[in-house]
Amino acid sequence: MRAARAGRSWHDARWPSVAVVLLALVLYMVLPAKLLVGPRFLIPILELALLVFLGVLNPDRRAAEELHVRTIAITIIALISLANLISVALLIRGIVGGSSALTGRALLYGALSVWVTNILVFGLWFWETDRGGPRRRSSGEETYPDFQFPQMTAQGLAGPTWKPSIVDYLYVALTNATAFSPTDTMPLTWLAKLLMTIESLVSMATVIMVAARAVNII
Repeated sequence: MRAARAGRSWHDARWPSVAVVLLALVLYMVLPAKLLVGPRFLIPILELALLVFLGVLNPDRRAAEELHVRTIAITIIALISLANLISVALLIRGIVGGSSALTGRALLYGALSVWVTNILVFGLWFWETDRGGPRRRSSGEETYPDFQFPQMTAQGLAGPTWKPSIVDYLYVALTNATAFSPTDTMPLTWLAKLLMTIESLVSMATVIMVAARAVNII
């Protein structure tokens, strides 16, 4: 019983996702100015305000999760996604246009920050959308999975009460961003496939543009 409670607490807790959001904000703050939209503190302040509001409304996912609370959580992820997509677009424009501000360290740090943020934000998307979100997964409400993890395919790979945590979803996002395709975890629904497709395209564009720029410099 104690082990089950511990597992349920880990999967329901909001702090792992909050930690990922804060890390994404840090990466956004260190981006070169040419890759930012608006004032540097605009997006972080909006996201921090939403995080505080979300914590006041529902600090623990063990509480009943209302529709408006989950809407705020998705809004935070959407804000990070939008900001990162704009940074990718500015990165590509700067590279294609040969902007001198995107050479050397600025180019490397900017591209790396955008690429890692892409992994973090889609890890959050996977975590928040699979089977209706972490609360439904933890409560055992019957619903079809959006992702098929290896532990779900055969007995003996994990305990009978195994549930994916945010670490599992971040790993899926990492492998998808590096391989540009699913690896050990398969997308099953149109939403999962759409999210993985967008992540792959963003990652591919970032890597190809930086590689092309590096070749041009050499």
